Amino acid sequence: MNGTTAEPDGAVDSDLPAPRPAVREALRRPVRFLLSAWPLRCWLHLLGGVLSGAVVLVVLVVAVSLGVVLSVIGVGLLLLVAVPLLGIPVAAVERRRLRLVEPARLPGPHSPPAAGGPWRWLRHRFGERATWRELGYAVLSSTAFTCAGLGVLALTALAAILVPTPVVVWALAPETVMVIPGEAIGSPLAALPFTALGVAGLALAAYAAGWLTTAQVRTAWFLLAPRDDGMTRRVHELTRSRVRLADAFEAERRRIERDLHDGAQQQLVALTMTLGLAEMELAGTESEAAALVARGRKEALRALGQLRELIRGIHPQVLTDHGLAAAVAEIAERVPVPVDVSIDLPHRLPALVETTAYFTVTEALANAAKHSGATEIGIAGRMAGDRLVLLITDDGRGGADPAAGTGLTGLADRLAILRGRLSVSSPAGGPTQLRVEVPCSV
Repeated sequence: MNGTTAEPDGAVDSDLPAPRPAVREALRRPVRFLLSAWPLRCWLHLLGGVLSGAVVLVVLVVAVSLGVVLSVIGVGLLLLVAVPLLGIPVAAVERRRLRLVEPARLPGPHSPPAAGGPWRWLRHRFGERATWRELGYAVLSSTAFTCAGLGVLALTALAAILVPTPVVVWALAPETVMVIPGEAIGSPLAALPFTALGVAGLALAAYAAGWLTTAQVRTAWFLLAPRDDGMTRRVHELTRSRVRLADAFEAERRRIERDLHDGAQQQLVALTMTLGLAEMELAGTESEAAALVARGRKEALRALGQLRELIRGIHPQVLTDHGLAAAVAEIAERVPVPVDVSIDLPHRLPALVETTAYFTVTEALANAAKHSGATEIGIAGRMAGDRLVLLITDDGRGGADPAAGTGLTGLADRLAILRGRLSVSSPAGGPTQLRVEVPCSV
């Protein structure tokens, strides 16, 4: 399989604002949050945190205790020296666990040590502040977050037990069931309040799990993400400058589109109408003037059509008025290959994101129609956290290679301006799939 991935600047560093946690965005719509898969994902994340936190806490306590006890014979000193390094594998596992609730990748902060053996590696790791931040995160996650997660999971379990109370009472009838001390229940109807209490408890536990997960994600980004040095600051400033230039360029494109639409296009329309009226006045005559007017009107109509195509290429009006989904659907109708468009977005995206995504799709459609030999193209779009994800698939011959000059490099460069990513899967014989990811927090 031929697969490539283009990412700007390698990874997301902490000098750039940490992405707003996806679960935090989901919590903005409380009802939709409860009806989605987010509560289950948060509970699973907390369960994994409680289990891993308990293991880490035991390892830390045992290592420190043995280190102190055995320090009199020297062996314990080795254990105490190794304790700060425990945060490194803990942080690596935590970065992977976060992918369950946070689509934005949390990169590692460590720089590769120079060659020189294990001692140089140890000196390098102990000299990095990231090592000590990871140790702090390991202690925090194995104590405070583990206890908080255990409390939320206990509330979840208790609420879940209360929900089927009427069924339990019905199954055990005529025996009574004591749900709480001193309160015996003999009929399913009398148990309904406990079901309502359980449902309310589950909702409360879901929100608590969401907020606790948000706190964990923010803490992880604060402690586990790379910190800046002078070089990365300069790189990030260049990245910001590139985004600002792209924004200014897009504003200029819109101004040109507006001027052409409201100025030159309207004048051409008026000219066409005037020539049409003149042609009607000269109708029935065989003069050369009538032929010239008719030819002039046709040329004006042709120029008007070309101007409209030019305006659409600069910035389509439908993108400004109706958003990305409508603009992609319109461009798909002009492609000679059948295109199935399925873009479901909950709201309008930032203008620069919409424009970048639109022209990326436009170029991808042109490439597929020209090079792939496809008979069908599919475009799907959705939000994944704070990122727009587009999948562009065709059933062509495959074998697309960015190095072969098929236009994929240009797509990756366009996306890199917004720290977006292009992934290509194109085995020989097809199908070809382009996965476009664009952060919306620009």
